[in-house]
Amino acid sequence: MEKKMETDNLEMRLQALENRIHGERRNKSGKPAKCAESLTRIHASLTNTANKRERVKILHKKIEDLLKYLDPEFTDHITLPDAMKLEFILAEEDFLLSQAALLEQVSTLQPLLDSTYIRDVPEHATKLQRLSQIHIKEQDQTEAQSIEVKKLFEEYNKMMFLLSKQFTQWDETLRKMEEVKGIRPVE
Repeated sequence: MEKKMETDNLEMRLQALENRIHGERRNKSGKPAKCAESLTRIHASLTNTANKRERVKILHKKIEDLLKYLDPEFTDHITLPDAMKLEFILAEEDFLLSQAALLEQVSTLQPLLDSTYIRDVPEHATKLQRLSQIHIKEQDQTEAQSIEVKKLFEEYNKMMFLLSKQFTQWDETLRKMEEVKGIRPVE
């Protein structure tokens, strides 16, 4: 009973689909057109046409071969014999072993990734963002301070240079005066 209801339900759905596709069209006998019948008729006519033409028959026979040739792995199969593939694998043995060791290391470290510290990272992201902003602000302040200190050092150096020059001039003037008076300089 249940199967009959499912079949009836399926037939009603198919009829609704056919009405959507074909509309209210009817076939030559006056019955509503059915998709399955139309598709069967089209398939039969294509098969008859294909069987009548020799070239199409040959093409149908070769489609399987063509699909095999279009497969990207086919060129590898033709060009690389199994012995060559084995040599490639053996040549990369060290690399493969190192990769396997790294994968084992990752799997042993997996519990660390599942730790509460890692799970809490999103919570700390806001704090880190705030600290990053403070750090950037302090870097800007430090740069401004460095520029100010550099200016002060430059002024200090200028002042020391001018004082040194002035003392040198005074020393030279004093020496000349002592020579004129005949006083011997103290060393």
